[in-house]
Amino acid sequence: MIRVLVADDEPLVRAGVRAVLATDPGIETVAEAADGHEAVEAVRRHRPDVAVLDIRMPRADGIEAAATLRRLAPATGVVMLTTFGEDPYILRALDAGATGFLVKSGPPEELISAVHAVAGQAAYLSPKVAARVVAHLTARQAATGRASEARQRVDGLTPREREVLALLADGLTNGRIGRRLGMTEGTVKGHVSSVLRRLGVENRAAAAVLAHEAGLRVTP
Repeated sequence: MIRVLVADDEPLVRAGVRAVLATDPGIETVAEAADGHEAVEAVRRHRPDVAVLDIRMPRADGIEAAATLRRLAPATGVVMLTTFGEDPYILRALDAGATGFLVKSGPPEELISAVHAVAGQAAYLSPKVAARVVAHLTARQAATGRASEARQRVDGLTPREREVLALLADGLTNGRIGRRLGMTEGTVKGHVSSVLRRLGVENRAAAAVLAHEAGLRVTP
């Protein structure tokens, strides 16, 4: 059972998210919060597997809450809810430790997919958000030469680590990566830890962004 916290300052939105999650028998909503401070306290009390956070909330927004949770409850994955017009927040949320990104206007099944992916320690970007992230990264690469730097960092990995990174960047869980590459899930976990350490990043989402910046692709 995947245990979830839902945080949004609008009660109607929280009710909607809770109703969508209730359609999956493998997901249980264990707590709700109306702002970032309440979300952090609720995570401390309930220790959910996933926190679904709205970006814009009073007192402390979702980005502040995500950054705090990364320090205090790293085992809790974060799915961030966004709306169009909030592009500047997306990369900030990624830097804060969020590993899932959804547009509120997207189909309900995306929420289910994101919760399962993040609970399985994978990153999840809804197609609409992914397109916007890629656009931002492309612009940033052109301005700062990050693509060249990213390639140099990725080139420092072993061939197997690059394979694992490419599949991680494609949103696969450790179990699926293991089945794809013929390895145990424990072996994959060891490779992922090595990849994060050698790339100098803190989480899978940041590693996935670096892989995209480097142009790393999954070999068919």
